[in-house]
Amino acid sequence: MKKNNKNYIDTLIYSLSFVIVLFLVWYIYLKPEASTVYEWVVYLPYVNAFLNSLAALFLIFGYVAIKNGNVKFHIKFMSLATLSSTLFLVSYLSYHHFHGDTKFIAHGLIRPIYFFILISHILLSVALVPMALMTIYNAISMNFITHKKWAKWTFPVWLYVSVTGVVIVFILKIFNH
Repeated sequence: MKKNNKNYIDTLIYSLSFVIVLFLVWYIYLKPEASTVYEWVVYLPYVNAFLNSLAALFLIFGYVAIKNGNVKFHIKFMSLATLSSTLFLVSYLSYHHFHGDTKFIAHGLIRPIYFFILISHILLSVALVPMALMTIYNAISMNFITHKKWAKWTFPVWLYVSVTGVVIVFILKIFNH
């Protein structure tokens, strides 16, 4: 790939990531929730946890596949991880549209544990946006050397974000009465 084209793609991915993150901050923390709430909205955190669990499993299966030299299954599992994470995002945004932000009201030792997990989850999910886009773009472009360099960092961050997303839902459901 020519250097100018690479710089253009990199700039485009970083700019798109910045816009996505700004939109998500506005959407989740600043936009008022919808005036109408539907009964099914209360189930969305469980849908989100399920989709994050699927993403984590697909990431692990994709990692194992590529370590075993099975490119075909690696592509399938990583595509499924991307699909699961995309569906998670749609469900997550739907939940926040109708419900708004969830306050954590529990006290005791669980409070700092929860906020450590939540803050690390949020910060790494922000970093994950350009990382995942770069990794996926390089895979689609068949630039496998750069794809591998990005994937080395993207995989553990994506896995952490997926797993902690599930942990956050369960901490909220168990301790937030």
